[in-house]
Amino acid sequence: MNHRNRPRPSRHSSASAEGGDDRRRGGAGTGRRAPASDRPAPYRQDKKLSVRSADPELAAETDESAAESGEQYLAGKHPVLEALRAGRALNKIWLSNQAQRSLVQPIVDEAKSRSVVVQFADKKKLDLLVPGLQHQGVVAQAAAVSYAEVEDLLARAAERGEAPLLILLDEVEDPHNLGSILRTADCTGAHGIVVPKRRSASLTAVVAKTSAGAVEYVPVARVANLAQTIDKLKEAGVWIAGADAAADADAYRANLTGPLAIVIGSEGSGISRLVREKCDFLVSLPMFGKINSLNASVAAGVLLYEAVRQRRERQAGESAGLAVPGDGHASP
Repeated sequence: MNHRNRPRPSRHSSASAEGGDDRRRGGAGTGRRAPASDRPAPYRQDKKLSVRSADPELAAETDESAAESGEQYLAGKHPVLEALRAGRALNKIWLSNQAQRSLVQPIVDEAKSRSVVVQFADKKKLDLLVPGLQHQGVVAQAAAVSYAEVEDLLARAAERGEAPLLILLDEVEDPHNLGSILRTADCTGAHGIVVPKRRSASLTAVVAKTSAGAVEYVPVARVANLAQTIDKLKEAGVWIAGADAAADADAYRANLTGPLAIVIGSEGSGISRLVREKCDFLVSLPMFGKINSLNASVAAGVLLYEAVRQRRERQAGESAGLAVPGDGHASP
């Protein structure tokens, strides 16, 4: 079936999606994309700063303002070890003198095999390099990581011979949520994440730490306008499912087996009005307690695993020669 000419559910269909703590109907967040050479990269540290602020918020601002410097720092055992295993270019690794040898030995061995300089230093030095972060006695200076293009995410799915499974984050600004979603995206085999340039968490050291190294494996595309990106994804045959706590349609009754992008809204306001209207359908997750919403990263995880469950079930049915309902497209 030609994806470009596929029938679409009404924009105003009652089907809907769970967006974390989100139920917004306000305007969409947009921004202009920076040229590839100017795109911010994660884990920034300004070479000119000999001491960075110990205040986490100010340190985060320093990370953003140092985007142009090209210096980036990874903190924690898993982010550094996964960066080494993924072939990321690391300039130097600092290990705390107080770190347990058994915990850091895999990093030492991997660094030696890749000719990366390892230096033991006092814990205070590591604290100054990444203030406000639990570095576990491990800090690395890394080369910049570039954001991907949306086309790269679709190509990744094509290379695997799979229907695209993407996550679109609408103004999710909490770096811990982004890191957690990256980790879940890697575990579920999702093909990538799309974030807007403005009002969105970027790939900082906090994100890398929270993702437990998944940032090395899951491509993140940064776009100027999320609504326009949705239009392009539709042209490529991808269906857009918005996560909305107020939606009537149950996610467990929706068809999530086809080419799909799941939209997760901001922690406080939900999916913006324009982005919500662009969705093909909306879905919600059933709530049985006193709290009627989920954290954005938790909602993303539940929906991703439901999509995985449905896809595996469909694949098993097709392999067994059983009749599988539907035409392979995502739908409410």
